[in-house]
Amino acid sequence: MQIPHTPDRSSRRFTDLPGTPDLPGTPDLPDLPVTPDLPGTPGAPGLPDTTEQGELLRYGWNDHVFDAFSPYAGQGLVPGRVVRVDRGGCRLITDRGPVRVEHADTPAGVVRPDDPTAPPCPGDWAVLAPLPDGRWRLHALLPRRTVLLRSGAGRRSGAQALAANVDRVVVAVSLHAEPVPARTERLVSLAWAAGAQPVVVLTKADLAPEPAQSVTDTATVVPGAPVLAVSTRTGDGLPALADLLAEATSVVVGPSGAGKSTLVNALLGREEQRVSRIREADGRGRHTTTSRDLLPLPDGGVLIDTPGIRGVGVWGAREGIRRTFADVEEHAEGCRFTDCSHTAEPGCAVLDAVERGELSGRRLDGYRKLLREEAWEASRTDARLRAGRRREFRQRHRVMEENLTRKYGLGGRTDRR
Repeated sequence: MQIPHTPDRSSRRFTDLPGTPDLPGTPDLPDLPVTPDLPGTPGAPGLPDTTEQGELLRYGWNDHVFDAFSPYAGQGLVPGRVVRVDRGGCRLITDRGPVRVEHADTPAGVVRPDDPTAPPCPGDWAVLAPLPDGRWRLHALLPRRTVLLRSGAGRRSGAQALAANVDRVVVAVSLHAEPVPARTERLVSLAWAAGAQPVVVLTKADLAPEPAQSVTDTATVVPGAPVLAVSTRTGDGLPALADLLAEATSVVVGPSGAGKSTLVNALLGREEQRVSRIREADGRGRHTTTSRDLLPLPDGGVLIDTPGIRGVGVWGAREGIRRTFADVEEHAEGCRFTDCSHTAEPGCAVLDAVERGELSGRRLDGYRKLLREEAWEASRTDARLRAGRRREFRQRHRVMEENLTRKYGLGGRTDRR
């Protein structure tokens, strides 16, 4: 299928901007502090140990980022890309190599405290300021082209940014066990909502009796998204996947045990991420990956590995849900009422399609469930939506009371059993 074009990496470096200091070796910039546990330092796994000019090109520097950084040129500031975030700070790659920025050194106002999606996340492009003592400070975050969001974990309302400026979202689905279509639909909906192209990868294809049939079955629940069967053991499907991810920023998502880290290692051509065995009984894996890491691919582009996601809530994904369920939306155009909920309304073309066997009842149930969940998540943080839900509940309750009164009469409701 046709994949949206990803802009080529630009040969314009940030040092081409007027008044930008010549790096490395600029007298007014401090030497890069040595952080023993920082990826890229000698003896540490992760980023390459290099400080050569053009290092940012390997991490996705292009014309778009060049233009976004232009207003900061000539001020002694340096661009960098976030490769990892932890509780204390974040690690970034610059043309001087890897650096670390502590959250405590970030001035107030750089990150909005009332926006849970505002803090840096892997894939972000940042503007850094060198400090006199050799440390670095986050001066600003460049505007995000795209951002992959999920609802906050637990009882927290709001969203969490998983990755920024992504072009592809690789949804890993293991064929070691029977795939769960609802989980795939959920993750693909988040990918569309992020403004990225979802790519469904059926991992461990060598364990499936008929991987081609699995591709066909999965393609029916993710219209518009390419589906590939891949085996890291035999190498089948890896070249085609590598071609899709070249010269792009991609993020891998999926539950524990889906083979994400093994897939990342195969694409990188080296053992970068730690892997663990799955439970043979149910195919579930352990949370081996505990952080989100942005890593450069050998053929160009970067890949963000993420920890396993067993439960992921949809956030602001209404349009993504509609795109994932394009077949339901197509039938909905024939409904008598424009606000049809596809439950019991007369003249519902969607229910008619289910009865005729043209549409799966499971698809319709999944569509309605995700839309309800998305509306609920939105109402948790929007006072107006909460008030609207309360009004809707009161109206439905009033209609129910009126119907019971007409059926049983006043005072007769207790005998309706």
